[in-house]
Amino acid sequence: MKIQLALDRFTIQEAIEIAAKAEKAIEWIEVGTSLIKEFGVKSIYDIKNRFPDKTVVADIKTFDNAKYEFELCFRAGADIATVMGAAPPVTLRTCLDMAGQFDRQVMVDLLNTAAHQQKEIARLENIIVCQHISKDQQEEGGGGTWGRRAASRNQQLAVAGGISLENLAAVRALQPDVLIIGSAISKASDPLLAAQKIKEAWEALK
Repeated sequence: MKIQLALDRFTIQEAIEIAAKAEKAIEWIEVGTSLIKEFGVKSIYDIKNRFPDKTVVADIKTFDNAKYEFELCFRAGADIATVMGAAPPVTLRTCLDMAGQFDRQVMVDLLNTAAHQQKEIARLENIIVCQHISKDQQEEGGGGTWGRRAASRNQQLAVAGGISLENLAAVRALQPDVLIIGSAISKASDPLLAAQKIKEAWEALK
């Protein structure tokens, strides 16, 4: 299991400082959607430049204009970029084509995808799918659950949405490859200790 540290609602410098504190206990660093929207692809470039040995995920959440947006992310240094699973099939294909050209990866966010879309996504190979409880569901109500494991055997599974020590057991049932964790680490007084405790608790659930 890898931890992807999600960095949102920070300045670029704040994001870098938080990632540096947690660096020894995380494998992937996510340049969050709000970070990219506020500061542009410079946020991707600066974080990859500071952490060249980490896998950097650009959470661009592409829904259209895939060639342009994915090329921006990959040229800025992203190893992985995200696309919404509810996007048109041509958009998903374009994202995969761009990832192939740059030898990078695609993460497909399953938020609000219909059953028929999930079936089509399950046929794709060598992608990462993300089962995601949205920020609005977490903050404004509406609940939300991760449901059953959605990734096929040729796909990696990432899980996102308010993950903390308190709900690790529910997440563990999905057998994810990647835990996407934001505030449980980024807002902790000691981000490194928080990430280490999550890893220790995860191992104890086996």
